[in-house]
Amino acid sequence: MMHQYDEPVYLISIVAKILDIHPQTLRQYERENLVCPSRSNGRIRLYSQRDIDRIKLILRLTRELGVNIAGVDIILRLKENVDEMEQDMVDLRREVMKAKSGHTVSSDKALVTKKSIYEMIIFEEKK
Repeated sequence: MMHQYDEPVYLISIVAKILDIHPQTLRQYERENLVCPSRSNGRIRLYSQRDIDRIKLILRLTRELGVNIAGVDIILRLKENVDEMEQDMVDLRREVMKAKSGHTVSSDKALVTKKSIYEMIIFEEKK
């Protein structure tokens, strides 16, 4: 049975076995807010494939690159910001292409035009 990428289905023991780490390491990552697994009604941690991939990145940063936990936190936040900006750029490019092809502006945008490029200033002479 296939699960969605964000669907929380893996128990902590399974994730620990998959990644060859101790469950306490996963609990530590949660305490440090590096990963936030879902909880079942019985308060059992459930991890998604997205969580597992994030933990793999954390392990790569700490084991292979020697980054400490504080550094990992900063890197993950920066990565999230970059991912958001990249998605915004994709959306904007799509919107620009749509506007170019249809020569229209989306209804949620306002188009402002100037009627004249000249402004008139009148000075009064003092007496």
